[in-house]
Amino acid sequence: MLSAVLRWLPRGGQAGIAGEARIASLLLWALVAVLLLGLGLPLLFIFAKSVQDGDGGFVCLANFAQVLQSPGLLRASSNSLQLGLTVTALVLPLAFAFAWALLRSRLWGRGLWRQVGLSPLLAPSLMPAISLVYLFGNQGLLKDWLHGGNIYGFWGVVLGELFYTFPHALLIIMTALSAADARLYEAGRVLGAGPLRQFLTITLPGVRYGLVSAGLVVFTLVLTDFGVPKVVGGDFNVLAVEAFKQVIGQQNFPRGAVVGLLLLLPAILSCLVERHMARRQQAALTARAQPFAPAPAWLRDAGALLLLLAIGLLLLALLGVGVAASFIKYWPYNLDFTLAHYQFDTVDGGGWSAYVNSLQLATATAVLGSLLVFVGAYVCEKLPGMALGRSLLRFLAMLPMAVPGLVLGLGYVFFFNHPANPLHGWYGSLGLMVLCCIAHFYTTAHLTAATALKQLDGEFEAVAASLKVPFWVTWWRVSLPVCLPALVDVARFLFVSAMTTLSALIFIMTPEHSLAAVSIITMDDAGDTAAAAAMATLVVLSSAGLSLLLSLLERLLGRRNQRWRKPG
Repeated sequence: MLSAVLRWLPRGGQAGIAGEARIASLLLWALVAVLLLGLGLPLLFIFAKSVQDGDGGFVCLANFAQVLQSPGLLRASSNSLQLGLTVTALVLPLAFAFAWALLRSRLWGRGLWRQVGLSPLLAPSLMPAISLVYLFGNQGLLKDWLHGGNIYGFWGVVLGELFYTFPHALLIIMTALSAADARLYEAGRVLGAGPLRQFLTITLPGVRYGLVSAGLVVFTLVLTDFGVPKVVGGDFNVLAVEAFKQVIGQQNFPRGAVVGLLLLLPAILSCLVERHMARRQQAALTARAQPFAPAPAWLRDAGALLLLLAIGLLLLALLGVGVAASFIKYWPYNLDFTLAHYQFDTVDGGGWSAYVNSLQLATATAVLGSLLVFVGAYVCEKLPGMALGRSLLRFLAMLPMAVPGLVLGLGYVFFFNHPANPLHGWYGSLGLMVLCCIAHFYTTAHLTAATALKQLDGEFEAVAASLKVPFWVTWWRVSLPVCLPALVDVARFLFVSAMTTLSALIFIMTPEHSLAAVSIITMDDAGDTAAAAAMATLVVLSSAGLSLLLSLLERLLGRRNQRWRKPG
């Protein structure tokens, strides 16, 4: 492969070493400036606003004292904590069972079942809430199952959050279960350990880190989600909704900043616990490890199929009910087919322009974000020197993992909406929302790109430098072509995330630039639930269609990139 690459690289110096170093340094600090603008400064303004009064005067911790003395906010905090713990306790066993059935059985069609398990990623968090309303609401098809109760409240939010957080936990647990050494199970079998004993002594300890990580991610997502509690929360108030009320409803920015910091604390704590667990985690696969392949067992496979059917059908039901309701004339009394609910210009929410804006936002986020992420990862992983700048860039790249979208959105309100900010005119624009989405989802995209770049031998850059080939030529002709499949994954992740996200953008969106995910809430609040379901359906179909196209592109690029691995 190296000889094949060298034939592509131009020989001779195209720029002096000093000039190339200056360009690399300029690129590095430009990336740092972008992340500071999109992440660092908004967070600093949240801290600053939390110690100011409404007129900007310094009040130290008075705002925190008022929040702690407010029964409503304390109740919202308690409700959020109760909700987070309940959902985490329920979703972890379900996600583990689904992942185990996928990876520890010999069922046919496991790839299809995997897509079923991850299908909630394509939908905004409001989709399950709307489906629950159609199933168990006042006019719900299955409302009699509740024996006079209703879906609005704690358990309704729990069910919606289960659907929303399930794929996030599933992804992490599947990764943990896939790192299994077959030699351990063979040794356990030889020593007389049965399936249950192997599960308790080998499987569970091996996925402990993955389970903790999944639990922390789910807990943080639940605490900061805005969509599900807004639709089916009823009188069950949570911190995410309270932050929205304080900032948008009451224009109480200092108290909104304090609530935002309260939401930031669980995310920071989760990151600290995850780092502690990571230091204690030992490698699950060594150089001598053998990949685990489950032995034939019809009873186990039958149980796995039942698990997949039970959980998969529930996921598809919540997704399918919302989609089906968007085509039904009047649920549940008139089930005739209609497209009337897709006439968005006749209801509140921004009309078809909201959907078009979301497509533009997601496309711009995918294109610009992928380029920014890949260049940033290349600077961190492949360029020599600049230790201080690279460390700062790595820190800023990992920081979004600890910042919930709702908190980031609040920071954008305080920073970009400040009259003294020269970028004040940018507030509410589509460009600012693109920056917010890139900053919000930067960590996952960066880790994906960095992992792909780490798989490339460092000799490419060393040989290119010895031939006086500028680093940007190596990046363009070597790193980018080989890592294109990973770049496609990043683009797909950014597109779907930008289409479905709500919490980070609801504070900085304006009526001129309404978005599909936000218009769903507006329609639901106005009583146009069917139109809200129709808009959510468009988001799901758009995310699924783009994901399918990029998957085909990734497969084509994967075949083409095999040429780089052939000897020259």
